[in-house]
Amino acid sequence: MKIAVTYENGQIFQHFGHTRQFKVYEVENGRVTGSAVVDTAGQGHGALAGFLLGGGVDTLICGGIGGGAQAALAQAGIKLYGGVSGDADEAVQALLAGRLDYDANVHCDHHHEGEGHDCAHHGGDCRHGQCGG
Repeated sequence: MKIAVTYENGQIFQHFGHTRQFKVYEVENGRVTGSAVVDTAGQGHGALAGFLLGGGVDTLICGGIGGGAQAALAQAGIKLYGGVSGDADEAVQALLAGRLDYDANVHCDHHHEGEGHDCAHHGGDCRHGQCGG
């Protein structure tokens, strides 16, 4: 099992489409056997699902995420646990223990759905605080 967490300074990054790094955890027999921080190389939104799939990831923990990205993850067969905040390592341990607090109906409500969305479409005023669970 490989679990990816949207990552920034040890915390779960709250805007999936603008994730610059993931922390990817290798899991065997319900225990983390290794982890690494992986740079997304500037990919965003829908392209991130392919990036994760290419890295062998089957589970994602994140904060806010739009419907288009959710659909791309579902199509890639990646299980989503959204609306999560706090420490990345602690969230993975909570998931493995069956006690992760997540939002099955998470969304990012400042998006205009579609692959071409970026903050420039907001006149440079991207209020990431509106993203989250």
